[in-house]
Amino acid sequence: MTFNQAAKPFINDKLEKASDALTQKRRQLSFQLLEDAHVIGQQSTYCHCLVHLKMLQFGLKTRNTKEVIGQCFRLVGAATKTIFGGVPKGNTGGVNVSPFTPMSISVGNQAIIDEIKVKMKHAQS
Repeated sequence: MTFNQAAKPFINDKLEKASDALTQKRRQLSFQLLEDAHVIGQQSTYCHCLVHLKMLQFGLKTRNTKEVIGQCFRLVGAATKTIFGGVPKGNTGGVNVSPFTPMSISVGNQAIIDEIKVKMKHAQS
């Protein structure tokens, strides 16, 4: 089992909840859920890029020019740096934080990351 396969249900859940929150005009909650998805998926180039794309879409939908421009740059970084481990652990991915700053991981997100690792380990056994 790959990281993508193990992480997909968790990331999709966060992305769906983020979309629902935005539909309900709960922008802050929506973005927090996107940040969670970013932290969970940043070990995978595919997941990392997917979340930055969703953050870009969030910026477009909320007419946040700063977020749109920042996410364009971060998409390029995610596409080119993730495979080399060039991402700071725990970084939440929005333009409100430096793309180079490692951050602490919430207990909830760490539990999800640990569960993904367990799934991968069991699949290899």
